[in-house]
Amino acid sequence: MSNTDIPNEAVITSYAKAPARTVSAGGVSYAYRELGPKGGIPVVFFVHLAATLDNWDPRIIDPIAKGRHVIAFDNRGVGASTGQVPDSVEAMADDAYTFIKALGYDKIDVFSFSLGGMVAQALVVKHPDLVRKLVLTGTGPKGGKDMDKVARITYWDILRATLTRSDPKEFLFFNRNATGKAAGRAFVNRLKERTVDRDAEIKTKAFQTQLKAIKKWGRSAPDDLSSITQPTLIANGDNDRMVPSVLSEDLHRRIKGSELIIYPDSGHGGIFQYHQEFAPVAVDFLAR
Repeated sequence: MSNTDIPNEAVITSYAKAPARTVSAGGVSYAYRELGPKGGIPVVFFVHLAATLDNWDPRIIDPIAKGRHVIAFDNRGVGASTGQVPDSVEAMADDAYTFIKALGYDKIDVFSFSLGGMVAQALVVKHPDLVRKLVLTGTGPKGGKDMDKVARITYWDILRATLTRSDPKEFLFFNRNATGKAAGRAFVNRLKERTVDRDAEIKTKAFQTQLKAIKKWGRSAPDDLSSITQPTLIANGDNDRMVPSVLSEDLHRRIKGSELIIYPDSGHGGIFQYHQEFAPVAVDFLAR
């Protein structure tokens, strides 16, 4: 039976309406949401620093979920998932592996953003057979130049946002020009489209531990990314203050055959600012 035989109302393709679920593995209860037609290889979304399930842009997830089974999750100690956040990216990748296996999958596509992209790299280096395709956005490689400065920039922008009563993401993800400010406000508003069954906020300690893990990742010896043979799509804005845009170019050089998109006049959240251009590219890449 093909997906087209299933009546439309049976398949939820709106992230705002995706049911909240949990699965237990290794003493941790993992919170996740799933949407889109079941069957085939799922696309698993790896979220950014300080983010929970409520931080995915529906304009990116919904177009992918039209044709694919999509799973977004809170890793250990994040949002509604139990346990403690690990202090290394590699341990986060181990937890992600535990979660994916608990759902019974042997093959997935990965869509990742920022810290999620670091976790995705660690996962694919350790478990190459698990991942079929890889989307790395707003991220950089282990040992990447200036990656260890993320914490400093993050705290500074949280302070700036607090003083102006804005969402820190408006500062961290977008340029502070007219275009960037408008894109930032629009993005933050889209994240509020889900009104019921929202996720638990990330705890301060969990956030601080994630920052520690990123710093450690930035100061570690690089991984050999030439071992990544999966089709890989890399995207970022041209002015990423959090994870410098040059690191996307670095990833592109080191992952053979990868595709790179750099969006003009945009920052860390370039894919969200350019969601109308980027979503179809991601859909096409994952469908090929």
